[in-house]
Amino acid sequence: MHWTQESVIPSVERMTTTLVPAPLPPAAWTGHRRGSRGYRRTVAALVCAGVATFAQLYSPQGILPVVAADLGVSAPTASLTVSAATLGLALAVLPWSVVADRVGRVRAIRAALVAASALGVLVPFAPTTELLVAGRFLEGAALGGVPALAVTLLHEEVHAAHTPVVAGLFVGGASVGGLAGRVLAAPVAELAGWRVGLATVSALCAVATVAFVLLVPRARGFSPGGARLREVGALVAANLRDRGLLVLYANGALVIGGFVTIYNYLGFRLEAPPYLLSPAVTSLVFFAYLGGTVSSRLTGSLTVRWGRRRVLAAAGAAMSAGALLTLAPQLPVILLGLVALTAAFFGAHAVASGWVGHRAVVGRAQATSLYNVFYYAASSLLGWLGGVAWVHAGWSGVALFVAGATLVAPLLALGSRSLHEPATATRRAAHPQNLTPSPVAARSSSAS
Repeated sequence: MHWTQESVIPSVERMTTTLVPAPLPPAAWTGHRRGSRGYRRTVAALVCAGVATFAQLYSPQGILPVVAADLGVSAPTASLTVSAATLGLALAVLPWSVVADRVGRVRAIRAALVAASALGVLVPFAPTTELLVAGRFLEGAALGGVPALAVTLLHEEVHAAHTPVVAGLFVGGASVGGLAGRVLAAPVAELAGWRVGLATVSALCAVATVAFVLLVPRARGFSPGGARLREVGALVAANLRDRGLLVLYANGALVIGGFVTIYNYLGFRLEAPPYLLSPAVTSLVFFAYLGGTVSSRLTGSLTVRWGRRRVLAAAGAAMSAGALLTLAPQLPVILLGLVALTAAFFGAHAVASGWVGHRAVVGRAQATSLYNVFYYAASSLLGWLGGVAWVHAGWSGVALFVAGATLVAPLLALGSRSLHEPATATRRAAHPQNLTPSPVAARSSSAS
C-alpha cells in the first residue's frame, strides 16, 4: 500500500492526528510527458513565471549604490529595498498556499503575477525611503504566490520522470529574469533615473505575465479543495518534523543568503577605487547569471547520474570557493569567482527545491511553501547582515561571511542520515502509528 496526497486533520474525539487524502487528481493522470504539447506549454509558462518574478524581485540590486546616493542612506539601508521584498515573499508563501488549495495553482499564480506587476510600476515612485521599503514589501508579498506554487504545479502537471529537469528549467527562467532585471535597470537609471529604471523592469514583467496566462495549460493534476487553517497548521507541523526536509530548508536558506549578499554589495566595491566603474558597466557583471542558467539545466541530468545529495553538497562547496575567489584584487579573477558562485547557487537551489517537492509525503504545497519561507527569510536577514560586514570589514568581511555560510550547507547535506531514508521510513519517523490511513486512502492505494 502507498498513499498519494494526504492532509493532516485533527480528531475531535481524541488528541491524536490522522491522515486523510487531500483532493485527488483523476486516477489515470500521470502528468505531461516530454515532447507533448502540454509539456512544452507548461515548461514555457513556468519559465515566463520565473522571469516575471525574479526580474522585479531583485531589480534594485544592480543600482543600490545609486539608490543609496540619491536617498542619502547607507549601504545596509539601501539594501532594504531588496530585503523588504524578499521578507514580504517569505511571509506570504504560506497564505498563498492556502489560497492555491482553494482556487488552484494556476489561478493563484496568475493573480500573484498580475498584482505584483501593478505594484511594481507604482512603488518606485514612492516619495520617501520608508514608503519605498513598505511598497517593496507589498510587492514581495504579491510575488510570494509564485515560487512555491510553481514547484508544486510542476510536480502535479509533469510526469515524475521529468520533474528534476523541469525544476531546473524553472530555476533557469528565474536566473534569466534576475539577469534581465538587474541589467535593464542600471542603464535606464543612468538615462532617466533609478525610479524609471525599476518601473521599466516591471513593465517587462507584465509582458512575461501575459505570456504565462496565455501559455499555461488547464490544470489536470489537482482538484481545488480548501483546507481549514487548523488543517494547514497540522500539515506545516508534519513537514517541520521531517528532519530531511529541515536539512533541505537550511541548505536553501544558506545558499540564497550568501548569493544575495555577494550581489547586494559587489556594486559598492566596484564603484570605489581602484575600479571606479559606472552603474551601467557594473551591471554587466550580472551576466554571470548565464552560468546559473546553464547549471540549473544541467543539474537535473547530474542528479540522475550522481544522486541529489552529492550534487547538492558539491554545489555548496563550489559556492564557498567562488566567494573566496572574489577576494582577489584582479577584476577577471573576481568575475571568475562570481560565475562559479552563481552557477553553483542555481544548481544547489534547483536540487534542494525540487527535492522538497519530491520528498514531501503530506502537504506538498505547504512543504514547498516552507522551503520558500526559510529561503527568502534568510535572503532578507543574511543580505542585510552582509551590509554590516561591508561597513565594518569591507569586501573581505563580505566574502568570508558568504564563504562560511555556504560551506555549512554541504556539511549539513553530507552529515544528514535523514536524507538517506526511503520515503516510507521518513513517513513513519515523522508520523507515528497514530497516523493511520483513512479508508479513502486505502481505496486510492488499491486502485493504483
